[in-house]
Order: sequence, then C-alpha cells, then structure tokens
Amino acid sequence: MTMVQSDGVEIHVEDFGGGGEPLLLVMGIGAQKVYWPVELCAVLEARGFRVIRMDNRDVGKSTHLSHMPIPHPVRTLARAALGLAIDAPYTLSHMAKDLRAVLDALGIAQAHVVGMSMGGMIAQTFSIEHPERTLSLTSISSTTGDRRYGFSARPAALRALLGRAPRTRDECAERTVAMSRAIGGKTHSPDLELLRRIGHESFDRGTNPAGFARQLAAICASGSRRTALAKLRVPTLVIHGTQDPLVPLAAGRATASLVPNARLLELGDMGHDLPRPLWEVIADAIHGLARDARNTRPAK
Repeated sequence: MTMVQSDGVEIHVEDFGGGGEPLLLVMGIGAQKVYWPVELCAVLEARGFRVIRMDNRDVGKSTHLSHMPIPHPVRTLARAALGLAIDAPYTLSHMAKDLRAVLDALGIAQAHVVGMSMGGMIAQTFSIEHPERTLSLTSISSTTGDRRYGFSARPAALRALLGRAPRTRDECAERTVAMSRAIGGKTHSPDLELLRRIGHESFDRGTNPAGFARQLAAICASGSRRTALAKLRVPTLVIHGTQDPLVPLAAGRATASLVPNARLLELGDMGHDLPRPLWEVIADAIHGLARDARNTRPAK
C-alpha cells in the first residue's frame, strides 16, 4: 500500500502486484476501495491482471478535504434537476487526474480502467481526457451524465443513499447491509458476512459524510459526457444490472450506444451492486475486453 500525491491531495493505493496488464479499480460515491473485496480482486488476478484499487479523494485513507465547503446534498440535487449551476469544490476531472497520478506514481504508462457507479463516471472522464493512458474502459452501473438519467432513482434507493451517516462501527456494518438491500438486486441473497466486513473496514479506515456531499456536487457539476463519449476510441464495455433502482438500465444502454463499438452486458440478476455469484461473469467480460483490445492494438 502507498500514498500518491495528486495536486495537493494524497490518494491511498493498494497494488496487488502480478505481471499482467494493470487493472485500476475505481469505486462509487462515498465508497472506499474495500467495496472492491479482496476476494473479487483475486478473481480478477486469476485472469492475469495486475490489480490496483484506490480510495478516491475525500474517502477512506485518501485526503479528506475538510478545508473545503460542504454542499447540501438535497440542495445540490434540486439545483441539478433544474439545470442550475453547481458550486462544487472539485469535479470529476479533478478525480480523473487522481487516477493519472496513481499510474504515474506506479510507473504505469497504460491501464485497463474499471469504474463502478460514480467510479464509472470517473473512469469515463479519465478515458476521455487521457485516452493515451487507457487500454480499455469498463463502466459498471453508471451513466453518461445526462440529466434525464440522473433523477430516475427509485425513492427508496435515493433515501438509502442519502441516509444518516453511521456513528459506530456496528452501525456502519448494518447500514452497509441496509444499503445493499435497498439498491442491490433481488435475485441473490445479500452476503451478510461480506457486507458487514466491508462496513467494519470502512468505519475503521475513516468515514467522511462531508466527502460524500462534495463528491455528489462533483457529479452534478461535471455535466453530460454524451458528446465526448461519442468521440471516444477506447475499447469499452458497459455492464449494467436490469434490476438497478438507483441508476436506470437506460443510462447504461445510452452509454454503450454512444461509444463506438462498445459492448453492453446486461445482467438480469444484478442491481446497483456487485453480487458474489456474478463475479466470475463480470471478470470474464472484463478479461474478454482486455484480450480483444490487446489483439487489435496497433503494433508499435
């Protein structure tokens, strides 16, 4: 594990090593790197990747930007819904620069980038702004930034996302379970042991509700990526659960339709989560994209 300097911010990074092509994992709003469980990382390692996971700025062991304003989440969403300007302390572009800093610090010229939810938005932004550093892009349970998809969450899912921050270790574990039940798919039973472990680890590493508020503002302030995605020439895979109550399936379909030659994997038994029974399917899809990207890459 290491700390990477990125424009005055420290990013906490864990490099699992290995000799394969680098695979950088980027998680969603308010979520720490532990939401990419070590067991899932091992599944990806088994496909030959050098797996790297990180805490985004303002969460976990990365810098908590406590000197910056704390936007009110409901006010942020209301202004975004009305198409009004959002005064965000930072944007998705700043967070994409953090990814570049991670690769620079690790001496990695290019990587496969995988993002979940807000992480998918960051990964898209990184691929748009730094295509020369992107071997492939996998966007999971994410969106183009178009307002039509930003306000389609089911009320129960949105309430869970905006719920009160946990005050104790056990509250954090139970909130992680409750969040999974609210936004996850209904086909697979929640892995309670895994979810509670993630909750405990998150609390121990340091929760930051203010970081959630600033990240939400970053999402809303960054606008639509539709035009840029249509010009993207990076091998792309879009994975989306048909049961997703937070980000509608239409958002994933729109992303895949915009990026030339993008692949779309719709999973009928997935919501806004990464259920253990689907890890092999997801890993195979990411590996297939990487393999085909490698085979079609121009020779140097």
